[in-house]
Amino acid sequence: MYSSVRRLSYLASLSFVLSITAHTTNAQVPNPILYLTHTEAVTINGKEFIRYHYDILNKDSYPKDLFAAAPTLPPCGSNAKASRTWVDFYDQSGKRLNGFCALGSAKDLSDLWVALESNVVPPSWLYVEFTDRQTNTKYKSNLAETTP
Repeated sequence: MYSSVRRLSYLASLSFVLSITAHTTNAQVPNPILYLTHTEAVTINGKEFIRYHYDILNKDSYPKDLFAAAPTLPPCGSNAKASRTWVDFYDQSGKRLNGFCALGSAKDLSDLWVALESNVVPPSWLYVEFTDRQTNTKYKSNLAETTP
C-alpha cells in the first residue's frame, strides 16, 4: 500500500514538472517549419517566372506583437510602418532570394513565396530566416524542397 501511494505521489510530481516544462517551452518562440504548398507560372513585365509558394506549419505559435508595425525601427525602403520581424528566403548556400518586411500578422506566413525566372534551375532547398529587429533575434527554418 505504501509503495502504491509513493508511486502515485511520484507520478503526480513528475506530471506537474512536465506540465511546467511544457508551459515554459511553449512560451518560447520556435524556429519556423517551412514547407512548399505549390508552384505557379507567372508573367511579370513580359518575363516568365515560376513562383514557389510556402507556408509556415507552426505559424500559430508566433505572438502577434512579433509582426506588429514598428515605426520606431528603420523603415523597409519607403515603408515607415515595416513590421518588427522581417522574413527572408535563402537558398541552401545562404544566398538571399526574397524578403518580406511588412507582414501584419502570423497569418500572413501562410503564403510566402520566391519567384525565379522559368529558365533558371531552382536550388534544391530553401529556408527562411525570421529577424526580430526589436530583440535582434533570428529564427531559422528547416530546409524545404522546391519540388512538389
